Amino acid sequence: MSSNKIESFEQLDLATNLLRAVSEEGYKTPTDIQVQAIPVILAGKDVMGAAQTGTGKTASFTLPMLQRLEIHANSSASPARHSVRALILVPTRELAIQVYESVKAYGKYSLLRSTVIYGGVNIDTQIEALRSGVEILVATPGRLMDHLQQKNLVLSKVEIFVLDEADRMLDMGFLPDIKQIIELLPEKRQNLMFSATFSEEIKKLASKILINPASIEVAKQNSVSDLISHVLYPVDAKLKQEFLVDLISQQALQQVLIFTRTKHSADRLAQQLSRRNITCAAIHGDRNQLQRTKALEEFKQGLVRVLVATDVAARGLDIEELTHVINFELPGNPEDYVHRIGRTGRAGRKGTAISLVSREENKLVASIEKLIGLKLKVEQVNRKDDLDLMQSSDSKNKTASAGPKSKSGVRNRSANSQSSVKSNESIAPFNKGQAARNTNRKNKANKIIDPLFTEPYVSSYPDNSSELANNGGKIHAATHRQHSRKPVPALFISPAIRNKAE
Repeated sequence: MSSNKIESFEQLDLATNLLRAVSEEGYKTPTDIQVQAIPVILAGKDVMGAAQTGTGKTASFTLPMLQRLEIHANSSASPARHSVRALILVPTRELAIQVYESVKAYGKYSLLRSTVIYGGVNIDTQIEALRSGVEILVATPGRLMDHLQQKNLVLSKVEIFVLDEADRMLDMGFLPDIKQIIELLPEKRQNLMFSATFSEEIKKLASKILINPASIEVAKQNSVSDLISHVLYPVDAKLKQEFLVDLISQQALQQVLIFTRTKHSADRLAQQLSRRNITCAAIHGDRNQLQRTKALEEFKQGLVRVLVATDVAARGLDIEELTHVINFELPGNPEDYVHRIGRTGRAGRKGTAISLVSREENKLVASIEKLIGLKLKVEQVNRKDDLDLMQSSDSKNKTASAGPKSKSGVRNRSANSQSSVKSNESIAPFNKGQAARNTNRKNKANKIIDPLFTEPYVSSYPDNSSELANNGGKIHAATHRQHSRKPVPALFISPAIRNKAE
């Protein structure tokens, strides 16, 4: 079946009640993965799907799943008439909620029952829902294991098993739970596995779960949407906060998702932005479910302008019409860059991914470019603005150094001025124009014995950027990606900044 010939959901042989629900959700034309996956799943075949977020992946398996399970739909009040027939396993609470909402929306005209279970909330309400009987269960691994241990449900009648975001599952350390859950499923069932990437470990897991699967790939592995524009701003690590404030203000960004590497960085940045009168909230692994849900809803509703998150939020967040994602700190793993920026440029809409990159992050940029096969655009910051930022920052705690202050920010370019934008070039602009500044600083350094010039510089960022995923009331150790941070030569910074560091 060629995707070029499919222009409507009616051509996919979906039931009338499903078509009605899809139409009411505002969808008219199926996406590539929906065109490819829906007929295969309706036929009862196993699927190994490679799809990035924002491609319509959830509907590609929920729609045919609802249609195949319709034979079990009934109005009986007896829990015995509502056994779990489909299990959808997802890595995070946020994704669980979103998948469940999709199941409810597309199944609104069906008598099939569904519920969602995840950690961080009271378990009693979930127990009540499970004991009432459901055909479709959306769950995170940890909380599902809790319910299974308490014998709140059985999985012996599951006909369809969906493993969504399989790569993230493994990253978060859920493989042991997944293996235990699979052991409780009937041997005869339909298996659907979706993953943004297919590592050797994922392929090994797939070989144990899937039987003669149909392989569906709608985008190149680790590719990024053509709808996303990438911009890198070279900014000294000490100046990122000030630059970020100016960037948000000057571009009048009203809804922006900002990523940091650690929970501490997320909290600190959120506090700093709030002090600058930018409404802000933070979500990460240490926030309980109620806090995370509240922050996300306020962001979606426009009550807060900025949402600061760690990589725990890089997957599963579905925010309509999100135009900007900012990497305040680049991720240690280049694949996480793909997942972060995948929050924008969704459903056919354009998006912008902005990264504030310090000299210490040069190598990370190179790794990202190699992974996605794309040279990222560098927008060179006016070096005078950069220097003014330093002086402005110093003056908050020390007597201002000689010279006028000017407002920091992105260089204003006019038709008559030389553009500072260097398209399709590497991060090399960090070093441009450095020689002249270094000459003056060397003269000063000869007169000062300063360990900042003689000893290696070690970044203040923690080596381990991995988050622990609190899921299902259990702490699962994430797969730790240790990133060695070799000392680099001392940075040539202004005396004012050097004195402040002391």
